[in-house]
Amino acid sequence: MSASQTSDVPTLLVKIFGKDRPGITAGLFDTLAAYSVDVVDIEQVVTRGRIVLCALVTRPASGGEGELRATVHSWADSLKLQAEILSGTGDNRPRGSGRSHVTVLGNPLTAESTAAIASRITATGGNIDRIFRLAKYPVTAVEFAVSGVETGALRTELATSASHIGVDVAVVSAGLHRRAQRLVVMDVDSTLIQDEVIELFAAHAGCEAEVAEVTERAMRGELDFEQSLHARVKLLAGLDASVVDKVRSEVRLTPGARTLIRTLKQLGYQVGVVSGGFTQVTDDLQERLGLDFASANTLEIVDGRLTGRVTGEIVDRAGKARLLRRFAAEAGVPLAQTVAIGDGANDLDMLNAAGLGVAFNAKPVVREAAHTAVNVPFLDAVLFLLGITREEVEAAGLT
Repeated sequence: MSASQTSDVPTLLVKIFGKDRPGITAGLFDTLAAYSVDVVDIEQVVTRGRIVLCALVTRPASGGEGELRATVHSWADSLKLQAEILSGTGDNRPRGSGRSHVTVLGNPLTAESTAAIASRITATGGNIDRIFRLAKYPVTAVEFAVSGVETGALRTELATSASHIGVDVAVVSAGLHRRAQRLVVMDVDSTLIQDEVIELFAAHAGCEAEVAEVTERAMRGELDFEQSLHARVKLLAGLDASVVDKVRSEVRLTPGARTLIRTLKQLGYQVGVVSGGFTQVTDDLQERLGLDFASANTLEIVDGRLTGRVTGEIVDRAGKARLLRRFAAEAGVPLAQTVAIGDGANDLDMLNAAGLGVAFNAKPVVREAAHTAVNVPFLDAVLFLLGITREEVEAAGLT
């Protein structure tokens, strides 16, 4: 029976709640089947062993409502459950236009922050249609299905208040595109890996502190990236090329990086990296992790030693956005279906060009400009922003 067919039909909302056990759902509908009712809607949730089961059904013909009520209550009592039956007309009211998924990450997720998010949604004119948990580890992640407000307006409202509330919030529009194939492109240094690669090289050249200071200023947006790159690489001149293998062995993946990539690949997503670092490291990461795309700067090596120069096209702030578009075209994925993840100022163009830009443990200037921010040290938390549950990841044996 379609929504239009049930709009004026008398209906009953049957609510069952109590201690969960096998057979409750089958038992309720076996009981209702005796009255030849049609099922209009069903909702069920189990929380800490307590079930709430709601069935919206058409009212039985020939005055059988009273008998149905008595029978359902008797069945519920026999199982030590509670039952409530409400009369009404038609189905649920139509959801408002403008539908979004709001993902909230908390570590922990407090009642205060949940109340604040719900209040912000209401303040924009949105209605919360459904809430469910995506994960309880390594962070608590819940998703709100919201209608009645345009996604962009909702994102703006929640993004500006999330940091004050103490949670991470992502807002994406609802629809089939959320289940479509996507392209995920990540920065490398301090995103996919815990390190700054140029600082690993600098440690072998005895100039780590000097390079680190320039890197930090560049990531905050205080220095032009290309100029800072040339200045830092110049300090590496004369290093033996064998240092490349040493640096590769020192690289530490960010916690959750393997889980994120393996899960995305199993789902059919394509995954790439763009880096202001060096192909001498990203090529190795691409092979180890099975990445589809990788691009970075290249350290020049002549006669077995680093020259202190880079070769080829510079991967800077504009270059990262350009590469995102190139990878998307090669992958056959619309730009709106791309996800970009980064932490530094040179990632901003890429984050803003993507369908969803995620600032990962980012500098303040980046958090303020990105679509959403993740401020927990687990890269696989990004999966929850895509609507993937922890249970789905564990069931696939990918943790």
